Amino acid sequence: MNTKKEFIIDNKRKIKIAFHTLGCKLNFSETSSISRTFSKDKYTIVSFNSKADVYVINTCSVTENADKKTKSLIKLILKKNINGFIAIIGCYAQLKTKEISQIQGVDLVIGAKEKFRLAKYVNDAFKDNLDKINSCDISKVNFFNEAYSLGENRTRAFLKVQDGCDYKCSYCTIPLARGVSRSDSIENIILNIHKIAKEGIKEVVITGVNTGDFGKRIDSNKNNFLQLICELDKIESISRFRISSIEPNLLDDKIIEFVSKSKKFVPHFHIPLQSGSDKILKKMKRRYLTNLFLNKINTIKKYMPDSSIGVDVIVGFPGESEDEFRKTYNFLSELDISYLHVFKYSERSNTEALNYSNVIPELIRKKRSNILRELSLKKRKYFYQSQIGKKLNILFESENKNGFIEGYTENYIKVRDYWNPNKTNTIQNRALLSIDEMGYCRI
Repeated sequence: MNTKKEFIIDNKRKIKIAFHTLGCKLNFSETSSISRTFSKDKYTIVSFNSKADVYVINTCSVTENADKKTKSLIKLILKKNINGFIAIIGCYAQLKTKEISQIQGVDLVIGAKEKFRLAKYVNDAFKDNLDKINSCDISKVNFFNEAYSLGENRTRAFLKVQDGCDYKCSYCTIPLARGVSRSDSIENIILNIHKIAKEGIKEVVITGVNTGDFGKRIDSNKNNFLQLICELDKIESISRFRISSIEPNLLDDKIIEFVSKSKKFVPHFHIPLQSGSDKILKKMKRRYLTNLFLNKINTIKKYMPDSSIGVDVIVGFPGESEDEFRKTYNFLSELDISYLHVFKYSERSNTEALNYSNVIPELIRKKRSNILRELSLKKRKYFYQSQIGKKLNILFESENKNGFIEGYTENYIKVRDYWNPNKTNTIQNRALLSIDEMGYCRI
């Protein structure tokens, strides 16, 4: 760790601070909330690409690639400002605190317990009163920190309603990085949504580590996921709600039926599968098999034929033979889904799968990943084509992207049109006419 930096700030100007987020939408919501804890009188938030006094990286630990991205970002920061103060927070920081602290240029590493107090630690750094490493016993992290995202030219906000995970999937470090499953209360969630609405946000995405597990460690008789979305559906100040990733075994048929009749919740689901082989699912210690997953997809399509369904899948898990991979490919091919998120299996410290035999070579993992990515492109194109000619509600975003404005339909079709500032942050009911060379739908 670099201990010779001189953090000398001109008192006549504000301290420039830049944030960068790796990983999931949950991380984005937390980064946004943490950034708002820095006093506007003392700090000004600048682009991560600019020269700043303080750089904050909110990290991910799901894959080895996420670790590498953190290290690459640190190198980029040092090229911009060799004396910049670098703080690393998030999942990677919790899991590999000492390892990160030894990276040249890193000045502060904050684990799960203290990351929402980052402003205090940074302030202390300029007073030369810095505890450079702050991690914790993850078993002691059993409290909930609220978080939601704002700004960044977005018309959507990501709202955290749940954190942590009680599942013990054999490949996953999230329980080690975030602790046990716990939730916000419905009452507080509603209060935060009203705050979000005052910022002009039209869509709220409900996020969590294990979103369907909402209600854990509060009164679950009064707070479960179905009860939550029933209450949110009554809120007039938000135009629409979207459910982020939800485990298939927790996606109750009553939730699906409710969304199909909802005024606010959109017909879009993102459901992790991870493998189309029951043998591999058992080795992963997932809490379902392919029959249940198929049933959930069929139920969604029964109630909402035009719904969009995204699926997570991992390739190259130990023991995934060519036959097992083919089972996954065939299962996904036959599923009535809209797109895939494909991940190569990544060995993670302190996970059960690290000790499994029949390790799949990296080249084969890459090959299988490419095969499923191609399948995803075909699935998305087919789904988009099925919606051509239909009138859908498009929420346009607020950024001019090279003369175009972009937005999403309720069923998560990406649309672009020629830039018109009058369309920003508006919902327009328009017919989809075609698919352009970039894969966007046009109106």
